[in-house]
Amino acid sequence: MTPSTLSSQPLLKDAYHRVIRDLRVSVTERCNYKCFYCKPEFGFREARSRAGIMSYEEITHLTRLFVGMGVEKVRLTGGEPLLRRGIEDLVSMLSDIEGLADIAMTTNGHLLVSKARKLRDAGLHRLTVSLDSLRRERFASITGQDSLEQVMNGLRAAEDAGFSPIKINAVIVRGINDDEIEDFAHFSRETGHIVRFIEFMPLDEDKRWSHDKVVPQSEMIQRLRGVGQLVEKGRSYSSETASTFSYADGRGNIGIIAPVTAPFCGQCSRLRLTAEGKLRTCLFSLDDHDLLKPLRENVDDSVLIEMIRTITWRKEAGHKIGKQDFSYPNRSMSLIGG
Repeated sequence: MTPSTLSSQPLLKDAYHRVIRDLRVSVTERCNYKCFYCKPEFGFREARSRAGIMSYEEITHLTRLFVGMGVEKVRLTGGEPLLRRGIEDLVSMLSDIEGLADIAMTTNGHLLVSKARKLRDAGLHRLTVSLDSLRRERFASITGQDSLEQVMNGLRAAEDAGFSPIKINAVIVRGINDDEIEDFAHFSRETGHIVRFIEFMPLDEDKRWSHDKVVPQSEMIQRLRGVGQLVEKGRSYSSETASTFSYADGRGNIGIIAPVTAPFCGQCSRLRLTAEGKLRTCLFSLDDHDLLKPLRENVDDSVLIEMIRTITWRKEAGHKIGKQDFSYPNRSMSLIGG
């Protein structure tokens, strides 16, 4: 199909009339951290051979198809995306796709010092850094790396490179780091970073999740109000995952992502593409769908587009966390891509 034909495709929708605007693309299953709620099965070694994961050209090819069907935003994830050699080259390739309005990345920040400027120059628009503790010893306990200072240096390098505002994602787990909610609020007020608290979800490889470890959105809000007058701003757009808040004095911006106690499935606009080219319609999908094999078999783009449309049409109405018929997904978080 020609570029003009691709750009004239009908919008990508599911059976619940949700329009797909966002694509999460995992570029690697490897990670240099061992966070218990994600925990890479393969540790620090290469999860698959290079031939087993999508090349940058293949990612760009598939992304172009999605953009032709109305996808506007792409977020690069992992594993840890900065472990993928030359990741800035992929960003540059994606930035050349006509119609792709936003390219973002989620990273643990460990390698940001050397990568921030390259990513910005290549065309990366937005940056989110996963950071679950502001305390050195606890950070090391959660991640398996005593590198909090390195991450903080990475945040400063990202600021210097022009990323602003930077989002900080903190997964809050009762008994692990829930006593740092106020600390993170002060961190936002002091740095200008947007701190987003995420409820603990059952995506951990060891299946240690339980409902009593979830700190609900309502409790987080109450705790945040102890820091200052909190103003609810709602969601920036209908499919936004985070409820947003700010402090009345203008210092500090907060988001809360509450998939457990306040699910937002009804407005979901996201699909996920794993590092080995499997399309997933939900974080909690029990199945995924191979796009890489037909791509490598050189099928016509029209065939791939029809596959994508058929898969998307069957997107789940929502997850079933907390319900009797809930089943863990067939992959841990690091093998899905956030």
